Amino acid sequence: MKSIASFALAAAVCAFAAPASAQFAKPEDAVKYRQSALFVMAQHFGRIGAMANGRVPYDAKAAVDNAEVVADMAKLPWAGFGAGTDKISKAAKPEIWTEQAKFKEHNEKLVGETAKLLAAAKTNNLDNLKSAFGATAGTCKACHDAFRNI
Repeated sequence: MKSIASFALAAAVCAFAAPASAQFAKPEDAVKYRQSALFVMAQHFGRIGAMANGRVPYDAKAAVDNAEVVADMAKLPWAGFGAGTDKISKAAKPEIWTEQAKFKEHNEKLVGETAKLLAAAKTNNLDNLKSAFGATAGTCKACHDAFRNI
């Protein structure tokens, strides 16, 4: 019984450890996945921005809730930039595939900055949130400037 449970656990770990790109039946699915992840992230990031820029009242709980979504979503879209997806979206520059190391650096920087954004939101301090929001927005802009056509 113990060996069956061990085997089942190992199989589950292997299934989840497989690259996310292997989960896409076709390149179009990968593009939809990455665009959806980026859209959701942008929606929640915009809510934080509205607070940071004074367009809506600061709400500490909403800041944390939205920052948690942003930090989680920042980890997801990169699997959707796999082989064959470069010919589908006009928004993505070819440099994503020709400069993979640089693109990965931008990816890692965004994941790091969104973690800092979440930490700042948890301080319940609007000035900390503003600072982290600005740094995260700068990271988004740098990646868009380098790797996005529109």
